[in-house]
Amino acid sequence: MKTVLSISILALAAGLAGCAVGPDYHRPLATPSEPPAETFSDDSTNQVVWKIAEPSANVPRGEWWQIFEDAELNRLENLAVTNNQNLVAAAARFEQSRLLVASARSQFFPQLSAGGTPGGDLNRQRTSYNQPNSGKAANVSHTYNTFTAPIYLGWEVDLWGRVRRLAEGAHARVAAAADDLESARLAVTAEVANDYFLFRALEAERQLVTNTIAAYRRSLELTQNRRLGGVASDLDVAQAETQLRNAEGQLPVVKLAAAQTLHALAVLCGQSPIHFTVATETPAARFIPALPSILPADLLEHRPDIASAERNMAAANADIGVAKAAFFPALKINGLAGFQSVDAGSWFDWPSRFWSVGPSVDLPLFTGGLNRAKLAAARAGYNETVANYRQTVLGAFGEVEDALAAQRLLADEWDAENAALAAARRTLEISQNRYKSGLVTYLEVAIAQASALDHERTVVHLQGSRQAATVNLIKTLGCGWEASKTN
Repeated sequence: MKTVLSISILALAAGLAGCAVGPDYHRPLATPSEPPAETFSDDSTNQVVWKIAEPSANVPRGEWWQIFEDAELNRLENLAVTNNQNLVAAAARFEQSRLLVASARSQFFPQLSAGGTPGGDLNRQRTSYNQPNSGKAANVSHTYNTFTAPIYLGWEVDLWGRVRRLAEGAHARVAAAADDLESARLAVTAEVANDYFLFRALEAERQLVTNTIAAYRRSLELTQNRRLGGVASDLDVAQAETQLRNAEGQLPVVKLAAAQTLHALAVLCGQSPIHFTVATETPAARFIPALPSILPADLLEHRPDIASAERNMAAANADIGVAKAAFFPALKINGLAGFQSVDAGSWFDWPSRFWSVGPSVDLPLFTGGLNRAKLAAARAGYNETVANYRQTVLGAFGEVEDALAAQRLLADEWDAENAALAAARRTLEISQNRYKSGLVTYLEVAIAQASALDHERTVVHLQGSRQAATVNLIKTLGCGWEASKTN
């Protein structure tokens, strides 16, 4: 009868094992009210076409920085990808999450363990003196040894899908961890590119200020000679010297900023800043990758932070199923087998064997509201991940809009500043000629020199800003694109 009952219970378990309580996962809309616009434009010829999001951060990005065709940048990026310690830590976190999947899947299988009784392999016992009369003399105490070598079997039949939801959540979390690793890699490589272009701009500015100091020193010597000839005044000499000293005071500031940027770049590349150097002469350093007029719609789907947020939603949804399964009875198959004897000499004799197997049902009757609280918490956690996902998507739209606007407006500023620089150089040339002819004082030359230097420095920094804006656009899209270079 017991055998028939056990078979019936197992048959029922097999029939129910196909169901899993809790909601099945369906990715929600990226926005709670309405889908995003079909097109996304930066008010120029550049346009991005959008469609329903299908996060695909696992698509290989490749070495996106090669779009700049800069050998030194390629070297630094390869150093960072290999040696950056934040990436090493992120990779370790991903490996930890990956191994937790095996932990969750292990609950699908029976668990076997070997060991002694709760008292150990050797247990010495004493019966009560006041034990009930069982055919032997009453009021007799017995003391004896028990030798036991058991093997335990335990298996939870996944009637309500609790274990499947656990595995489902673990798989989603390891995918999110992989996306987080990609996010860290993208952030580090983008920061390396930004620091590299900033360092190049600062080095160009340092060279510009150094050349300007040399030019100012020649101007001071010329003014001093003119003063000795009675053509210039002491005021002209003082103004020329002031111009020179101001430029000399700016040089340490630029050098300090360049040194700090170089040290930060070394740390990003996992190198000691003490002897770290960067090649300063790269033919491709002034090239700006051209932005295509149409960006493919699936570029934004490559963003690892969006994919990670979506996978976290799936994991939180699975947590609801795990919490809901706690309301239903748990069916477990328990088994015990081994050898037991009161004499060590006959411990492992065949007659000393014993075994037992049978199902057990654990039905929660009263938990003080624990299960309801866990279910409510799981649903609240899921709602949080939905809000985080939508915020990430909306933030991505804003970041891409900012990046596209920066591309266009910095290009306009670049053209305007180059035109202003050309005008400032002409003004300086005219002022110097007028001063040599004795038509004006040195003050006019000093003003023209300061204006020309300001425009020169602005153009140098705009070059780095345009390159950094391109890096930022690549980062906001989650990957790069194929493009030709423009000067």
